[in-house]
Amino acid sequence: MIAAQLLAYYFTELKDDQVKKIDKYLYSMRFSDETLRDIMSRFRMEMEKGLGRDTNPTATVKMLPTFVRSIPDGSEKGDFIALDLGGSNFRILRVKVSHEKKQTVQMESQIYDTPEDIIHGSGTRLFDHVAECLGDFMEKQKIKDKKLPVGFTFSFPCVQTKLDEGVLLTWTKRFKANGVEGMDVVKLLNKAIKKRGDYDADIMAVVNDTVGTMMTCGFDDQRCEVGIIIGTGTNACYMEELRHIDMVEGDEGRMCINTEWGAFGDDGMLEDIRTEFDREIDRGSLNPGKQLFEKMVSGMYMGELVRLILVKMAKEGMLFEGRITPELLTKGKFETKHISAIEKTKEGLTKAKEILTRLGVEPSTDDCIAVQHVCAIVSFRSANLIAATLGAILARLKDNKNIPRLRTTVGIDGSLYKMHPQYSRRLHKTVRRLVPECDVRFLLSESGSGKGAAMVTAWAYRLADQTRQIAETLAEFRLTQDQLLEVKKRMLTEIQNGLSKSTQTTATVKMLPTYVRSTPDGTENGDFLALDLGGTNFRVLLVKIRSGKRRTVEMHNKIYAIPIEVMQGTGEELFDHIVSCISDFLDYMGMKNARLPLGFTFSFPCRQTSLDAGILVNWTKGFKATDCEGEDVVNLLREGIKRREEFDLDVVAVVNDTVGTMMTCAYEEPTCEVGLIAGTGSNACYMEEMRNIETVEGDEGRMCVNMEWGAFGDNGCLDDIRTQYDIAVDDLSLNPGKQRYEKMCSGMYLGEIVRNILIDLTKRGFLFRGQISETLKTRGIFETKFLSQIESDRLALLQVRSILQHLGLDSTCDDSIIVKEVCGAVSRRAAQICGAGMAAVVDKIRENRGLDHLDITVGVDGTLYKLHPHFSPIMHQTVKELAPKCNVNFLLSEDGSGKGAALITAVGCRLRQQEQKS
Repeated sequence: MIAAQLLAYYFTELKDDQVKKIDKYLYSMRFSDETLRDIMSRFRMEMEKGLGRDTNPTATVKMLPTFVRSIPDGSEKGDFIALDLGGSNFRILRVKVSHEKKQTVQMESQIYDTPEDIIHGSGTRLFDHVAECLGDFMEKQKIKDKKLPVGFTFSFPCVQTKLDEGVLLTWTKRFKANGVEGMDVVKLLNKAIKKRGDYDADIMAVVNDTVGTMMTCGFDDQRCEVGIIIGTGTNACYMEELRHIDMVEGDEGRMCINTEWGAFGDDGMLEDIRTEFDREIDRGSLNPGKQLFEKMVSGMYMGELVRLILVKMAKEGMLFEGRITPELLTKGKFETKHISAIEKTKEGLTKAKEILTRLGVEPSTDDCIAVQHVCAIVSFRSANLIAATLGAILARLKDNKNIPRLRTTVGIDGSLYKMHPQYSRRLHKTVRRLVPECDVRFLLSESGSGKGAAMVTAWAYRLADQTRQIAETLAEFRLTQDQLLEVKKRMLTEIQNGLSKSTQTTATVKMLPTYVRSTPDGTENGDFLALDLGGTNFRVLLVKIRSGKRRTVEMHNKIYAIPIEVMQGTGEELFDHIVSCISDFLDYMGMKNARLPLGFTFSFPCRQTSLDAGILVNWTKGFKATDCEGEDVVNLLREGIKRREEFDLDVVAVVNDTVGTMMTCAYEEPTCEVGLIAGTGSNACYMEEMRNIETVEGDEGRMCVNMEWGAFGDNGCLDDIRTQYDIAVDDLSLNPGKQRYEKMCSGMYLGEIVRNILIDLTKRGFLFRGQISETLKTRGIFETKFLSQIESDRLALLQVRSILQHLGLDSTCDDSIIVKEVCGAVSRRAAQICGAGMAAVVDKIRENRGLDHLDITVGVDGTLYKLHPHFSPIMHQTVKELAPKCNVNFLLSEDGSGKGAALITAVGCRLRQQEQKS
């Protein structure tokens, strides 16, 4: 017993001693965490270089865009073929993805040999061989008559400008077929298939094996956004933000980047950590000076690295008593699979003895321990280096997402990772140490690159189909120049109908006279009260206008809410509420005793018979108060004031907000003779010649006409450009069949149109994984302000996603892109048809005045115009194109409904005084 213990002790001592000796000898292959972090930051710099347009040509890590824009979302289905060419074997698979209860994948595959003379022969022969194998496979599967979509896994560095093209940069992994580098491999394969002529194939995607791995794992785990291969060769890919990829147009969404990290260090960046053995391997390789990182870590070179170390140690008498055999000196005799065998915990030393004996070196126990430790150092170095480069990718993903902790999945494949007994454990451990703020799940890829190519093809197939159908849906919102000119022409017709006595009663665009006969001339002076009622808020203002050299307008106001029960109660309740708000304001200002002139901005369709009388035609914007339609609102207000018996006011003018907007701008800019509101609602007014307004006596001078153009199209004249979504929004609105133009171009309805499109696209499986959330079913949830936010150019997709998440919509990056596209199509059309209406107005003024060219200013107000990032430029451009003889200047109104009402009142008082004098 004692003897056995002594022996064990001696053995441990011996082992420790031997291990220490080798640790010292191979000191340069062992890295501290500090060194690994340094390598990590070097790799991050290289990634940056590869992504930058100016730095990419000289970058060693090429960061190639793959045009794969998302991982599978679970809705892929179909019958696909996958080709997998990347090593000595060539695999063909048939992959059926079906959707019964849950997504299932059936695969049948066959392996074909790729002989050495073909790998090193001509490119034509290589692709003829691939085409021949594919023909044989289709024959066996009895699918030669079908044209199935094909995915091609081609595991060599390729430059892509689209998914179905790959230009080979350089051969790696022993391949050397001539005439292929610099060529598109899809074209070469198509040519070979065509030459045969006995079957047809639709190659939809060319994919790198690393991308295939990520896609295969992404099919099982939606969090997967990195793919790694650690086998004969090594590489990694990950999902990068498109905005960082200079080589590809656009900055929406993400794209998978094939890093081609095997070439890391080709510019000398890793010289300080390469050893004499690494340099010797490189000198003896097919591609000296290339793929230096790969030569330090991948399975193709690892056995050879160990062999070179053993030879040197033997020469120095540290191993095998200095014995060197011809076998030991033969390149390729010590393979990576031998390392895996020797590093096994239990039978490792036995295996070492067997393998070394085959090399003829007659190893002692001591030698076997030493060789086992050499293997461990070489394979551990590989795992550490890969952990550093992977750590750099994970840190970049975390920074891209701007989050404190990253949860993600890495899809992984490759013989070294799978077969080596310690490799995966070492890799995971080092990654967790280097990037503690990342929670990483490592997922082993099943049947990796082949199934992956099929998944990419399925994804591309789904995407192509989906993109086409979404484009068809949104095409209805994309109006041509001819369609817009037609809208302008019809608006002119409707304007004429509204102005003519004979057609006015049946006209949809009512062209209501406002009895505002002049814009401000600068002599207006005094204190005025203004009321502003046009939405859920009601304002009372005191406006002090001072004329003279320094004209000033000073305003004080207070905002009051109008509860929904008041909006939809009785008329008396509504006007009592308004009067109590005025009373509160006068108390607040200490002005209960002054009898001030008042202007009442009432932003609803009114038929005016004088400046201070307006009969409500009909309520809009959610108001429903009874006993008001057909009544004079000034009278209703006066009666409310009488009922209260607290104060008296001189109601001078009832004003529409659009007219107020025009007047405010005209006070600053005398050429302003048009007003436009593009906000919750939409309307316009302009100065029309009295002779054209047949509904009012007199031919002299001009009068402002409130067009009430929101009702344009209520007679069906816009039906050819209304979509099913417009009809749905109209049908469910408070006033079906009314205000159809407004429902296509005003803020109150755009969000609702978008919501209806999103529901339809979700039903068709293109959005939100086909799940319609309760939120999306809620009318009015998608407010127009969200359109403005989503379409902001400065907004990254992550922010779009957070807006959608705030709405309870769990969206992917793809979803966000589609939502943004939908919002863009809807708001663009709104701006264009609004512009077409405005073009009709300015052209009408030009023709009224018999001018070849008109310079005019439009005063504009409204949240849509002010806040939406693209509405105003698109509208301006449309006016320019549709009314080329008019030079239209747009001026933002400052508080048209408040200040404007006071100015109209002031102009009214001025004109009244002039009449009294005369």
